[in-house]
Amino acid sequence: MVIAVVLVYVIRLFQIQILDTRYRNSADNNALYYRTIYPTRGVIYDRKGRMIVSNQPSFDVTVTMRNVKNLDTLALCRSLDITKEYFESRMADIRNLRKNPGYSPYTEQVFMAQLSIGEISDLRENLYRFRGFGINQRQQRKYNYEAAAHLLGDLGEVSRSEIDEDGWYTQGDVIGKQGVEKYYESKLRGEKGTEVLLKDAYGRIQGSYYDGEFDKEAIPGRNLTLGIDIELQMLGEKLMQHKIGSIVAIEPKTGQILCMVSSPTFNPSELSGRHRGENYQSLAARAEKPLLNRTIQGTYPPGSTFKTSQALTFLQEGIIDTRTQYPCTGGFVFRGLRVGCHEHSSPLSLNFAIATSCNGYFCWGYYYMIGASKYGTPQKALTVWKDYMVDMGFGYTLGVDLPGEARGMIPNSDYYDRHYNRSWNGLTTISNAIGQGEVTLTPLQIANLGATIANRGYYIKPHVVSAIDGEQLDSAYTTPHYVNVDRENYEIVIQGMRQSVINGTCRSANNPDYLVCGKTGTAQNRGADHSVFMGFAPMEDPQIAIAVYVENGGFGAVYGVPIGALMMEQYITGGLSEDSKQKVEQYSNRVIDYGEEER
Repeated sequence: MVIAVVLVYVIRLFQIQILDTRYRNSADNNALYYRTIYPTRGVIYDRKGRMIVSNQPSFDVTVTMRNVKNLDTLALCRSLDITKEYFESRMADIRNLRKNPGYSPYTEQVFMAQLSIGEISDLRENLYRFRGFGINQRQQRKYNYEAAAHLLGDLGEVSRSEIDEDGWYTQGDVIGKQGVEKYYESKLRGEKGTEVLLKDAYGRIQGSYYDGEFDKEAIPGRNLTLGIDIELQMLGEKLMQHKIGSIVAIEPKTGQILCMVSSPTFNPSELSGRHRGENYQSLAARAEKPLLNRTIQGTYPPGSTFKTSQALTFLQEGIIDTRTQYPCTGGFVFRGLRVGCHEHSSPLSLNFAIATSCNGYFCWGYYYMIGASKYGTPQKALTVWKDYMVDMGFGYTLGVDLPGEARGMIPNSDYYDRHYNRSWNGLTTISNAIGQGEVTLTPLQIANLGATIANRGYYIKPHVVSAIDGEQLDSAYTTPHYVNVDRENYEIVIQGMRQSVINGTCRSANNPDYLVCGKTGTAQNRGADHSVFMGFAPMEDPQIAIAVYVENGGFGAVYGVPIGALMMEQYITGGLSEDSKQKVEQYSNRVIDYGEEER
């Protein structure tokens, strides 16, 4: 019996001291303090090596409730420039287990976060007066340019659900909330370190434990190099002042995004630091929705820019060739249905139809394709049409390395079967031919169409980040996606886009120094039409493909073409002529009056 009792005690002591870490941790916590060392967050550069986002010191005021003794509350409030009511409310929130589930009076809690050096200076001088309070140095983002807010994203305090999803975070940590900061959070954040300090019986820090033998160094976050040109980005944001819309530019050969302008925008510094919450609420309350990244979250009718994809489909399917001519007597008129068009000669061939952006030509092509006998039924014909659209990058997300990308809309036969009880044909769905009706794309998808045409039949998945710590991205962002359309058909469409710039709807994009190819779009809307442009340059060695979308801007030639032309000139030549600089001032100062309905 004695041996049995001894064995039971030995086994139980072995469990408590060796297997079960709870008691050891409790003892350690009484004697040791584990201070988290936060890593330096990765820096962000543009394609030319200019530092866009860096770090600057910020400070958290902490409190350990058990150690708060004889506190001069008013003096503390004066040091932090806060009211007594705020102090009492914040202390109550910290003790509230529902709001702060990890609360313990023995552990350090964040009282105020992300204060600047100026905001913390008075407290630092008088910290000895406030037992239980401390200061931890952190870092906050510093934005070196007042641009690219939607693309870069921002940091915010981690939520309870985010802590539950990833044990890396604790209460008071910050995490990427939008843009690159969110998508590449795991790369940018680095790895936390730990400093082990020895405490006395009163909880006071006595120094390093075993001279730092058990400390763990923080590992800095990885640096990102973006494909964007920050000067091009700033020019785009200036041109889009007083307007709602977006600009997306892509380098066709690599798929790297050169600029991504969503307007209206804001200064990214507004969502950095302790005032992030109130600034975010102010931006969210504005009617024009400046927080919406229209480049990937806005879905619009592409208008006549979509006609290039129709031309490619009709050519590949043998519905038309370069000799095919269709009439356009003020538009497409057939069996009581009329789709209007502007005045030009008739009949006309494909090249002239692209140059003049003829509605009638593409409506006839679409009508004959959906009704072609070789498909058997309109349902099967539309499925073939839809498959071409999806292959070109429409109807689904492209997979850009940013959160929140929308997919747009490419209707299929099931959609029309449900709405028309299977009784429909090419006339019923004729708006698809000219990028209206149910068809919607994101500006990114329109720009990607331009890149695909520039490449004569392939695109590389558009992406913002070009390298991580100097290392190239994986194959997902380097492998070409080839569209099931012959190169010779792309060449035909390119000739039409070139004619559009020489003597068609894109004439204001013409430049004597390089050959521009373009296509306008005037997308119908309940209010004023949207002004759209899609193009690329130079014609034989494309360096940039671009989409410009100005909501309620009218004809594509009014805003879309001139803005697109200025952007291409800036990127290709590295600057603007004096005449172009005057145009920048002209278009940046033009104000579009958006009524409540348009917003």
